[in-house]
Amino acid sequence: MSFDLTQQPWLPVQRLDGSEDELSLRELFAQAGDLRRLVGDVPTQEFALFRLLLAILHDAVDGPAEIADWQELWDDGLPVERITSYLDRHRDRFDLLHPRQPFYQTAELRTAKGEINALDRIVADVPNGLPFFTMRGRGVDRLTFAEAARWLVHAHAFDTSGIKTGVLDDPRVKGGRAYPQGVAWAGNLGGVFAEGETLRQTLLLNMVAFDTENLRIKPDLDRPAWRRPPDEPGQTDPLELTRRPAGVRDLYTWQSRRVRLFHDGQAVTGVILTYGNPLDPCNRHQHEPMTAWRRSPAQEKKRGLAQVYLPREHDVSRSAWRGLGALVAGRAAGAEQRGEAAGMVRPRILDWVARLTVESDLPANYLIRARLIGARYGTQQSVIDEIVDDAVTMPVVLLHAGHRPLGQAAIDAVSDAEAAVGVLGDLASDLARAGGQEPEPRRGAARHQGFAMLDGAFRTWLAAIRPADDAAEGRAQWQRQAYEIVSRLGNELLRAAGDPAWEGRVVETKKGQSLWLTASHADLIFRGRLRSALPAAATAARKIHPSGTDEPSEIVEAAP
Repeated sequence: MSFDLTQQPWLPVQRLDGSEDELSLRELFAQAGDLRRLVGDVPTQEFALFRLLLAILHDAVDGPAEIADWQELWDDGLPVERITSYLDRHRDRFDLLHPRQPFYQTAELRTAKGEINALDRIVADVPNGLPFFTMRGRGVDRLTFAEAARWLVHAHAFDTSGIKTGVLDDPRVKGGRAYPQGVAWAGNLGGVFAEGETLRQTLLLNMVAFDTENLRIKPDLDRPAWRRPPDEPGQTDPLELTRRPAGVRDLYTWQSRRVRLFHDGQAVTGVILTYGNPLDPCNRHQHEPMTAWRRSPAQEKKRGLAQVYLPREHDVSRSAWRGLGALVAGRAAGAEQRGEAAGMVRPRILDWVARLTVESDLPANYLIRARLIGARYGTQQSVIDEIVDDAVTMPVVLLHAGHRPLGQAAIDAVSDAEAAVGVLGDLASDLARAGGQEPEPRRGAARHQGFAMLDGAFRTWLAAIRPADDAAEGRAQWQRQAYEIVSRLGNELLRAAGDPAWEGRVVETKKGQSLWLTASHADLIFRGRLRSALPAAATAARKIHPSGTDEPSEIVEAAP
């Protein structure tokens, strides 16, 4: 039996016309210019498969060693013949059913009692107690070889923690069990990569050169999993692991688990899955380019280290643009010379894209989609609770040190939006109190609506930024848009306030004073706070109306 991933279709893709297909590795690289993107069964699967493709591409060209090599690939396209030849040389290691060295598996993996587990162990979209709106409400008994290959790659990247099957010859097993050692490597990350217009562009935009200063890559030692001896039960030599990962090829194919698939000749029917090579996320910011990093004072104290950086996970409650600061902001200028440690480090992959606008022909106004994918785990990391999949389109100029004011204006614009929505939430709270209702539910609903209404406007404004733009005027323009939107939402809240709120009642202020609060009073407070939150818009309104009143205008609508 054989299922050769280099020739059998197993990678789901979306073509430029919107249609979907499944391709082999050879077909995908040959057609990459005609494909929009990968399409995983779940977004995290797409992220895991994309990193696999990058590892193949890096290894097939053994580079790019420097920016000139990258520019040649960008100009001439993927070296399909070279990639095909590479895949042919390593075909045995890409055979899912190979008897001795099956792809991403340990051939002789077994338990003391000979158990084989259900495929639920590797299929992430099997519901955990919530069998609604899913095609796998009753679990999964069989997987096609193509499906199994995709979930196998996903397991090495995003498998949960918790107690797992104990296998023979693993020194870490106690009483037939493998005790928790954390989630698989990519599960630690708030995954970020740059998307272009085609899969070919996306692959190249994320193909960092080996001479990148802020990444530790040892080209002579950096090898993907299929160019290393097959992993046996238990962990690799601990001393060797301290020297790894040696580079992105090693990291993108990190064997976080030991897995063995079982099949009946027609489909995969069972699995053994246990822990593989551990990898501590502490201070890996010079190895892993596809996540932002945050400094952790708590871990610095616990570990006795001067600096500890951990991956910055995505916030499932926030849209991608609200986390723009983590994508755009990097180390402050001169911080290293002053001996300062940055509180946050942006994804190195975005540093690389910024470098391309200086040292290659990539224009500064080139638009990329910063794609954000990650998993949120629950119950001691033993289940995946939620998956984040979002994107924000922005010009590369925002990432460039030479245009720092534009990047800072974009970050400040997010703060402006946050402040304006906060003011809207306060209005909803005040109206609820004036009408004798609980304020917090109304505040939360208003904030949710506020961010939803600002979402499209901010994304459009952000994508329109150009290198020649004035940063201060750009931010002022955004404040005027935000003012108009939030003011309109405030009017809607006032119209829906009801008679009790207009009549008002006595409420206690934070200072313990009594105040007769009415909808009219709440409206006046709202307008004043909104002017303070968005001063550029308020200035424009005063120029139109010298009296300073919020009369109907193109900026501000009248309250009822």
